[in-house]
Amino acid sequence: MKLLLIRHAAAVPRGTPGVPDGERQLTADGEAEFRSAAGGLAWIVDPPDVLLSSPLARARATAGIAARTFGRLEPRIEPALAHGTLETILAALASHGSTATMALVGHEPLLSALLARLLGVSDSDRLGFEKGGAALVDLPDGLASVGTARLVPRPEDPEDPCRPTRERDGGADSGARIS
Repeated sequence: MKLLLIRHAAAVPRGTPGVPDGERQLTADGEAEFRSAAGGLAWIVDPPDVLLSSPLARARATAGIAARTFGRLEPRIEPALAHGTLETILAALASHGSTATMALVGHEPLLSALLARLLGVSDSDRLGFEKGGAALVDLPDGLASVGTARLVPRPEDPEDPCRPTRERDGGADSGARIS
């Protein structure tokens, strides 16, 4: 199983008058930066079999960009990605089988908590996602195994949309920041 975890791209700031949190849209820059990052992802990552998105507007818009870039995908809304727990997200993932490649578009701090759990690191060593950032996690034995982080895109650098990250194999430093 492979999981591509994606944080939504940059959106209208929280607390913007007249814009409820769940309806915050992507900014023009956020949309452009993520389009570039998604192009890099599509170049180096096989298209996912399933694309799950938080129901919040900024995540749905980010998932839409990813779906168009990868092609042949229709984002599916997964409420747990907005308001769930790690357990509800893991249950949603498990329902898709252990050999699927899945992409998830969600929010902090839930994505970093999920990534920490998948990599077998503690909350104190938890990795963070920048807006529009992503990580590909290889879970060769499914969700019950400890995974390996394979890549981290950098949407703020359109000339270098992806870079490798250190692999987590028990002894590796797990304090790397995802950007």
